[in-house]
Amino acid sequence: MMRKLGVTFLLLGLLMGGEDLCAQKMRHGTLTEAEVEQVREAGIFPNERVALYTKFLELRAAKIRSLSNRPKSGDRVLELDGLLQDFTSLMDEMGSNLDQYSDRHSDIRKALKTLTEATPRWLQVLRALPGESGFDLSRKEGIESGEELADQAKRLLSEQEEYFKTHKDEKGQERNDDKKPEL
Repeated sequence: MMRKLGVTFLLLGLLMGGEDLCAQKMRHGTLTEAEVEQVREAGIFPNERVALYTKFLELRAAKIRSLSNRPKSGDRVLELDGLLQDFTSLMDEMGSNLDQYSDRHSDIRKALKTLTEATPRWLQVLRALPGESGFDLSRKEGIESGEELADQAKRLLSEQEEYFKTHKDEKGQERNDDKKPEL
């Protein structure tokens, strides 16, 4: 009887500990409170928002690069895995924002130029990471997301250059409903 009770408590402890591990694995959010506040302050200004996301991604790429030089350890692997997941989520979020701004014909060419210059650097950081089983999947997902974002930014910049050649009156607008209705 005591043995069964001991095994039950052991299994219960393992299950509860497993929940903690799952909770640690789940990402709580990609932006810090300060970053969220900066995005809120940028409000509906697409160029500013894209520039902020680019800045946040640049900071995370630098942190990933600095961790890649640290000696291998379990903590390093966990931290890199978390950073890579956040980095990928943030790139995906940026891509979603770009889709919205594209649909609105927001003039974000200035921010897109900066973004198209930054994405190759980020991809270089991700590709330079040695493959380790603890974060290899997150690294691969990050590379795929980065390649998609780089392609999207280049394509959108080209589309915007072409669009604003023929719609000169809309240059610099935040979105296409900024245009005053004709009377």
